[in-house]
Amino acid sequence: MNEAKQATKTWLRRQTALARRSAAPVAFMGLLGITLAIGQTACAAAALESALVRRAARLDVLLTFSALACLRAGLAILADRAAVTAGSASRRRLRDEVMRALLAAGPSLLHRRHSAELASICIDRVEALDGFFARWVPASLLAVSGPALIAVAVLVADPLASLALVASGLLVPMAMALAGVGAGLASRRQFAALTRLQARFLDRVRGISTIVLAGRAEDEARALAAASAELRVRTMRVLRIAFLSSTALDCAMAVALVGLALHYGHALLDGRMTRPGRALFVLLLVPEFFAPLRSFAAAYQDRLHAEGAAEALVGLPAGAIAEALPALPVRTVEARGVTVGFENVRLTWDAARGPALDGLSFRAPAGETLVIAGPSGAGKSTVLEILLGFVRPDEGRVTLNGADIVTIVPQALMRMTAWIGQRPVLFAGTLRENIRFACPEATDEDIEQATRAARLDGFAAALPNGLDTMVGEGGYGLSGGQAQRVAIARAFLKNAPLLLLDEPTAHLDPATEAEVLDSLRRLALGRTVILASHSAAAHDFGGRRIDLRAGRLAAADRAA
Repeated sequence: MNEAKQATKTWLRRQTALARRSAAPVAFMGLLGITLAIGQTACAAAALESALVRRAARLDVLLTFSALACLRAGLAILADRAAVTAGSASRRRLRDEVMRALLAAGPSLLHRRHSAELASICIDRVEALDGFFARWVPASLLAVSGPALIAVAVLVADPLASLALVASGLLVPMAMALAGVGAGLASRRQFAALTRLQARFLDRVRGISTIVLAGRAEDEARALAAASAELRVRTMRVLRIAFLSSTALDCAMAVALVGLALHYGHALLDGRMTRPGRALFVLLLVPEFFAPLRSFAAAYQDRLHAEGAAEALVGLPAGAIAEALPALPVRTVEARGVTVGFENVRLTWDAARGPALDGLSFRAPAGETLVIAGPSGAGKSTVLEILLGFVRPDEGRVTLNGADIVTIVPQALMRMTAWIGQRPVLFAGTLRENIRFACPEATDEDIEQATRAARLDGFAAALPNGLDTMVGEGGYGLSGGQAQRVAIARAFLKNAPLLLLDEPTAHLDPATEAEVLDSLRRLALGRTVILASHSAAAHDFGGRRIDLRAGRLAAADRAA
């Protein structure tokens, strides 16, 4: 726990350093606004002194006061816009970093994190840092420099009053530190409740048919209501602590204001005050002295909120992968043919479940087909995830044409690899758009050739709009065999030399399975193919076969 907290604080310090450059103009405009406020206060004190002592109004002072007020208002608008811009730029940068980290980890991340949690990290957690970037960073720069500037101005008028202001101001960070312990814990619990609600809601939406058929709709509605109520309670606890922090600041300001008012009141009654304008100047500056501290206190809640949001961002396992890549040499490999080699590869997803791969070694020459057989959990899909670059082995080497896969440029690895899984992912859009996804620069003629090669043209011709027919999210409206043919058409269009097949005929009936395997045989011509399957029909695909048991090689070099 302490290591996680330290990592979060280190991450926030790094983000603060990155955001200070964009926040510097906001802080500068804030200091300029405070300087104008001191001028306004001097004008107001002079005008009040003239009205009280001389019974006359000074027009020049009132005009100066009005001019300074207009300048200060305009400067405040510019500062707010600059803060919003700085916050937006920082969140955009951070969201890009998060998305790069998630894409670098690939689908292997779903073994450890719920998809709703990942969506929450990309959206809610990053958005929760808006106050940190837009308010906290500028406020932290002004929290010391702003009151110090006013304290210097008060020092010129009354050194004792300046000392009293500084002493009262020191009470604010002490109170904030005491409230911060509870606020940070409450914020983390609020984010945990939010993540649980999102995960539960997404799961129930995905399984809504099962819930209705099981007659559990009302029960699940009550459970969602309970999770929502928990989130409401957690949120109100965060706000309660925030109000306590604000109350401490108001008490400090009241103490300073009342103390100085009594001091000057006694001086006035004793006849020791010859210049009431100075007393008015000091008293009017008290709220201005605490204004930066008030902004800092409000933004301090944003920082505590950011700590809760940052825990999930720091915990992304892909971050370590992304940071380690630049330290390694990078290279490309010859793409005309790919030879795949595994040398004593070991990988463990979860220590409690044992190794997924335990000293696995094999070689697939360029242009040949290798069928990996074995029961579920033998490590077949893990082999493909390593070849896709989604995970690194704990020990051993994986080579493509003799080059260690961890040293290959990711873009080169993606260009040379095509993958077809058990359930191809189709997006809401037309069939043409789903096929073009594999090669965005492909022409319509290229797409039609890939469609014919995958034998998708006969099915597409029967649709109302052919390849321009819309399909629903997740391929809604297509059968399993039709969706698999779309995936095969993508692979034909990409024309990659390395083809990875992960149970491509799972969930298909025998007739459809035979048709899909026939298309895959044509796709495999001239390519290096790694086929992971325990289907008897898939084992007639051709090429060599190896059998895996518990991540180890049980048998090899048998004709498939």
